[in-house]
Amino acid sequence: MKAPSSLFAGPAVEKAHAAIILVHGRGAPAAGMIEIYEALNAPWCAAVAPQAPGHSWYPYSFLAPIEENQPYLDYSLGMIQSVVEDLIGRGIKSDHVALLGFSQGACLCSEFVARHPRRYGAVMALTGGLIGPAGTPRNYQGSLDGTPVFLGASDPDPHVPFGRVQETKEILAAMGAKVELRRYPGMGHTINEDELEACRELVGAMAPRGK
Repeated sequence: MKAPSSLFAGPAVEKAHAAIILVHGRGAPAAGMIEIYEALNAPWCAAVAPQAPGHSWYPYSFLAPIEENQPYLDYSLGMIQSVVEDLIGRGIKSDHVALLGFSQGACLCSEFVARHPRRYGAVMALTGGLIGPAGTPRNYQGSLDGTPVFLGASDPDPHVPFGRVQETKEILAAMGAKVELRRYPGMGHTINEDELEACRELVGAMAPRGK
């Protein structure tokens, strides 16, 4: 698999007060996530938007047996981990590192923070949830230590059952996250302004004082 490239926006990481990792959906370009960053109005926050090889983080539905999405799933989760570690290594504290994903990217972000729990600045999963078929053991270890999490999803959605989003809320809350879930009846597979405003609030909570 070819290593993913990334797009960057905002201040240089070394000069930023916080950073946000933006993870695109299946078939989408990283550039679309930079547009979301711009809508967040957070000029003190560095943005990193990785691009998946072939525009997909893993080949099948997030509800497929996990082994069917390997080795791509582990590779993509490892990519997110490497970005987080790079940001921390360049001076951003983990509680000032946020993750925002849409659709397949939301699933990847949800699964990543469950497998790598710590206090993050925020986790924003827009139309997505934990990965694996119904009945997948959720034996995640560790604490999210009060990490604010926003989950937004259409109900019904053609790709993401709302029940999985609810399950994701329950599991992340049990791991110590402060989770808000908003349901949007009939919204379609997209992002709405209410979700963006919720994300602005969470990212804004990481702003330097006086901003």
